[in-house]
Amino acid sequence: MTDSFAVPLTPSFRLDGKRAIVTGAGRGIGVAAAAALAEAGAEVTVVARSAGEIEATASTIGNGAVAATLDVSDLDAVTAFFAARDPFHILVNNAGTNRPKPMWQVSEADYDAVIGLNLKAAFFVAAACARQMIKAGTNGSMIHLGSQMGHVGGPNRSLYCASKWALEGMSKSFALDLAPYGVRSNTIAPTFIETPMTEPMFADVAFKASVLSKIALGRIGKPEDLMGAVLFLASEASALMTGTSLVIDGGWTAE
Repeated sequence: MTDSFAVPLTPSFRLDGKRAIVTGAGRGIGVAAAAALAEAGAEVTVVARSAGEIEATASTIGNGAVAATLDVSDLDAVTAFFAARDPFHILVNNAGTNRPKPMWQVSEADYDAVIGLNLKAAFFVAAACARQMIKAGTNGSMIHLGSQMGHVGGPNRSLYCASKWALEGMSKSFALDLAPYGVRSNTIAPTFIETPMTEPMFADVAFKASVLSKIALGRIGKPEDLMGAVLFLASEASALMTGTSLVIDGGWTAE
């Protein structure tokens, strides 16, 4: 060993001084993401349509967390929301929905609801956030909540798969557009997670068994299983990572 030898320093997972925003933060994955960011020191703005839920989230996670009522499908409101605020360093694009049914039963209303929230709203939330980042010269990280269904297909999931596959392509292109400005864009692609949205599905014993049969690790995911990935992508620990996806699926897509 020579005097010039130096051990590399592990990049920090801390987010002190960073401003983060989480959409769909009233329950499930959104609450977990907001909690992870706040625990790491970020000042988090939690967003959803329902004021009661996000106020409870903000109060619980602390560290100066702020609740802001916003319907992310109202694009004029989204534009005004971001334009009126200082730029964020971290965006967790989490708001989403699902209407599982065979493709021949999908209505135009179903299509508009799922694609409208999962893709269109996510696109324009990111665009509004990016404009403020670029204007202020703020480096940052965009994290889009995708799904394993953005990497494979699934029965009764044609709309959901369409939205999540599109989200993957969207994020890759965002990464290329935003790289010159020091803003990264990645997705997190989880398997089925126990949330209020999936709870009714798991009441079907046969459906739950079919899901478990495809998860090599033998259990359905919990929101806590995604918190480390959110923190990693938000922090300097992932500084060279953009345009890719963290697949957290218990082995679903390994076969």
